[in-house]
Amino acid sequence: MSFEPIWGAIIAWYLFLAGLGGGAFITSAFLGWRHPEAVSMRKVGHLIAPIAVIIGLVLLMFDAEGALHNPLRFALLLTNFGSVMTWGVVFLGGFTVVALVVVVLDFLKKSVPVWLDIVGVVFAVCVAVYTGALLGVCKTFPLWNNALLPILFLVSAVSAGAASVLLVAVIRHADEFNRVGVLKKFHFCLPIIELVLVASLMFITSFNSVAGWNSVMSLLVGQYAPLFWIGLVLIGLVLPTALETWLLFFSPKEFEESRKAHWISFGSDAGVLVGGFLLRFLVVMAALPVTITVPML
Repeated sequence: MSFEPIWGAIIAWYLFLAGLGGGAFITSAFLGWRHPEAVSMRKVGHLIAPIAVIIGLVLLMFDAEGALHNPLRFALLLTNFGSVMTWGVVFLGGFTVVALVVVVLDFLKKSVPVWLDIVGVVFAVCVAVYTGALLGVCKTFPLWNNALLPILFLVSAVSAGAASVLLVAVIRHADEFNRVGVLKKFHFCLPIIELVLVASLMFITSFNSVAGWNSVMSLLVGQYAPLFWIGLVLIGLVLPTALETWLLFFSPKEFEESRKAHWISFGSDAGVLVGGFLLRFLVVMAALPVTITVPML
């Protein structure tokens, strides 16, 4: 028996962009704490944050076709605070407002208050975690109904957000890119953590039920195996880790700051972004529901 996915690529893009926006804001706040001199990179993160989330929300509206014909359906989500979706609207709305205010402050060349940074980071973390909790609402899908998924999506969101800021910095602000060593080392750790979480999610899900086993097998050896092993694991996790290990710990300082090294970092960060999207796409597409077989009477 085969099953059609209840969600598709548009939802995967929404989950990815919402997480990336939150991660970009968190990266900007981290830069303000550890690298306050990286002013331009902070502004890059501030700009990416609302743009990514707003594009993701537009895609969500197009996927939820009924909402296009009846926009008031979104307003009704604010009436049920026992729903994960209601809290998602609150988190996304609050984060978007804060992120836009910060962009305006940057445009007016005014400093962002610390308290606003903190509020933005709290909303950003909530948005990133919510993207995993949203899938977990579907309790009949073992791959989604797993406590590790929100944590995995949070780590992936911060990794993708940092990668997007670093990627732009390589092109536009190479001088600042060379000075943010703490951010680079922090970002270096995230794909490693993500790889451990992916393996743990696969292990736990495979022993959950027959549906969980079949979901994991479709990723490891089934129809999604090429995307999983080549796209997510190799390009999205292993290759960026290997490249950054070499650049940060084994290459000479002169080479690390060279333009050639910058383009290697660009490729590494692009791989992280590819992996971030594929993680969500594969989790959405490979999930199979638990089925109940009723014997013939």
